[in-house]
Amino acid sequence: MADQQTLQHAIDQVLDRVAAAGADADVIASSSNNFSLKANAGELDEYKVTSGQVIGVRVVKDQRIATSYSESLEPASLDMMVEQALQNARFTKPDEHQAIRCHDSKLTTTAAEIYQQDTASVDDKIALALSLESGVVAKPNASSAPYNGFGESDSRIILANTQGTLCQHQERSTYCYAYTLYEQDGKQSMHGGMSSGRRFDELDPAYCINHGYETAKALLDGAPVATGNYPVIFDLSCLSSLFGAFGMCLSGHSAMKGINPWREALQTQVASPLLTISDIAYIEGGSAIKAFDSEGYATTDTILIGEGQLQSLLHNSHTASFFGIDNTANASRSAKGGLGVSSRHTVVATGTSSEAEITSGEYLELVELQGVHSGADAVSGDFSFGASGFLCRDGQRVQPVRGITVAGNFYQMLKAIDAVGDTLQNDYERDFFAPKIRFAKLSIAGK
Repeated sequence: MADQQTLQHAIDQVLDRVAAAGADADVIASSSNNFSLKANAGELDEYKVTSGQVIGVRVVKDQRIATSYSESLEPASLDMMVEQALQNARFTKPDEHQAIRCHDSKLTTTAAEIYQQDTASVDDKIALALSLESGVVAKPNASSAPYNGFGESDSRIILANTQGTLCQHQERSTYCYAYTLYEQDGKQSMHGGMSSGRRFDELDPAYCINHGYETAKALLDGAPVATGNYPVIFDLSCLSSLFGAFGMCLSGHSAMKGINPWREALQTQVASPLLTISDIAYIEGGSAIKAFDSEGYATTDTILIGEGQLQSLLHNSHTASFFGIDNTANASRSAKGGLGVSSRHTVVATGTSSEAEITSGEYLELVELQGVHSGADAVSGDFSFGASGFLCRDGQRVQPVRGITVAGNFYQMLKAIDAVGDTLQNDYERDFFAPKIRFAKLSIAGK
């Protein structure tokens, strides 16, 4: 992984070349070390150590924009990268709204939790990786752990531009996971558990093993329920995937392109009054904590939906200029890509319903969705996914359910919410936080 001095020297060279050409630019340089392990048949099946760096430039000259990147930090490669971006910009359409606007930002992510020293040895990590598989296959009727692994990443990002901005960020993260293939009486089912954190000792391999095993075992005898409309509570990972599939409805970038179905809906009711959703820059334990966005602006909190009313979309300086509104500092750009927008931590506010209230009566608890992105039309809101879970009554699982299809319209679904729970939870990736939400009625195709 290239050190800070090496990255900074490369950035300075790029900015000097851009300035000499009479252009403006911002530059993102990143480097990372990654380590991953997987087990198979009691032995390590993968031991992978990778490291690298990449630098990317976004140039603006005469209102024309282009990007280019290089994985080499050699001076000749950097000169070629800048020249390619300048040449490409000559053939792009002028855009008065996209510019290098962030002046003299000097931000560094200082949240101590995101970069912590880890004293675990390589042997400790190997032992954990092997224990994930062995812990699964030691259980009755668990024929294998087809997907399992451990991984960690150490990364650094420096962002600078020709307007005096220089921002820095460094973080470490780690994760592990294990899936159980459960087989009995000629039937199979599979489920997994995942754990993540900033340090090795934050990982919970026992949860990964036991959650995957117990859920796979419980689903084995699943069968379709009768076709009809059912109240539904999505497992948090499923709910996160569902919101992710329709994330463009909160994107100022998609609104600028004319494909956001909520582009004309600001200050109108788009969801149940029970629903409040915010984009939060800092939340304890969050995986997306960062002091600045991909243009160098300080990250901030934004209420997107307040009691069902659309309050704001996510914007960068480009989309904010296009609409003539305030920038929400949600610029998103990798060293290899162009400017877009993205959320940091999506947080659904807690409601007032207790666990007993939200799980009263009969409903479906869905713990698996298949084909989320292929089965979702983000513009119309229509979706249709394969699903598995449990038919529940008063908080108790009555029977496992498999082989069903859940269908509906996401935008209508948000308007038909029965209850929102009073306890906040986070998904495995730690960038989606929400209580239990009971949706009033979704179409289930079963038997």
